Amino acid sequence: MTKKNLKYIIAVLALLVSFGIYYLQTPNTGKVLGQFINASSTDLRLMFFDVGQGDSSLIITPNEQKILVDGGPDRSLIGKLDGVLPLADRRIDYIILSHPHADHLTALPEVLRRYQVGAVIMTGAAHTAPDYLDFLRLIKEKNIPTKIIEQPQELVIDGIKLEFLEPTKSFFSARPENLNDSSIVFKLVYASTSALYLGDFENEESLVISSTVPLKSDLIKIGHHGSTNANDQSFLAAVSPTYAVISVGKNNSYGHPHYRTLYYLKQLGAQILRTDERGDIFFTSNGQTLQSLTK
Repeated sequence: MTKKNLKYIIAVLALLVSFGIYYLQTPNTGKVLGQFINASSTDLRLMFFDVGQGDSSLIITPNEQKILVDGGPDRSLIGKLDGVLPLADRRIDYIILSHPHADHLTALPEVLRRYQVGAVIMTGAAHTAPDYLDFLRLIKEKNIPTKIIEQPQELVIDGIKLEFLEPTKSFFSARPENLNDSSIVFKLVYASTSALYLGDFENEESLVISSTVPLKSDLIKIGHHGSTNANDQSFLAAVSPTYAVISVGKNNSYGHPHYRTLYYLKQLGAQILRTDERGDIFFTSNGQTLQSLTK
C-alpha cells in the first residue's frame, strides 16, 4: 500500500467517524435528516445547527444554492456540514455573518479554507478578535466578493427573497458601541412562507415602528439566544410566528433563554424549538406551507 493510498484511507475513515459522531450526538437522526437531505427539488430547506451557546444555520434553495448564516462558537459546524452536504459538493454560495462576535463566527475561517465560497455578506464592523481577523484575511486572500449591508435592501437568490432590515446605517470599519445592535437582520420569503433571522439584534422594538417590510413571519430565529435584552413583547406579537427557534447551549451561564421570552412566545401560541433540547432543527417549505421536520 502506497503512502498516498494510506492517507486517503485515513481521511475517509476520519470522515466516517465524524459522520457517525454527528448521528450519535444529535437527537434528530436517521429519518429526519434523511427527509431533509432528500426533500423535494421544489422545496426550500432550513436547518438550525446545534452548536452550543452560539448561532449557525443553513438555507438550501430549491436549486441547491447554499446560504450559511453565522458559524457558531467553535468548529463543530464543520462536522455537521460534512454530515448534511454531499461529499463531492464543496461549494457554499453565500456566507452571511450577522456580526463578528465569537459565538457567531468561530468556524467561518475553516469554512473558507474547506469550501469554495461564492460571496460573503456582512457589515464590515471593526473587531479585533483573532478569528475575525483571520476571516477577513482569507476573504482578501481568496478574492471572495463581499457585499456590505449598510441600509435596508433586497437580494433575490434562486427565487428566494432576502429582505435586509438592519442595519440602517453603515458600520463599515466602525466600532459600534453595542456590537449586537450592528447585527444583520433579514426576512427570508419563499412564495407564501417566511422566516425572520435576528442575529443578536437587541433594538427590535425599533423594527415595529420603522420597518417598511411586514414583520409577520411563519418562523423566527429568536434574537440573542432568547435573552431578556432582546425579544420585546410588542415585537414578538408583530411577528406572531408559528415556530420560534432558539439557538442556545445546555446549562449556559447566561440563563438563556430568559423565562420572559418563553412566556411571550407561549402566549402567542408559537411552537418553541430549542437546540439545547432538540439538537439540530429542520424545516422544509413548498412555498405554501412551512413544515417542521423536528417533532
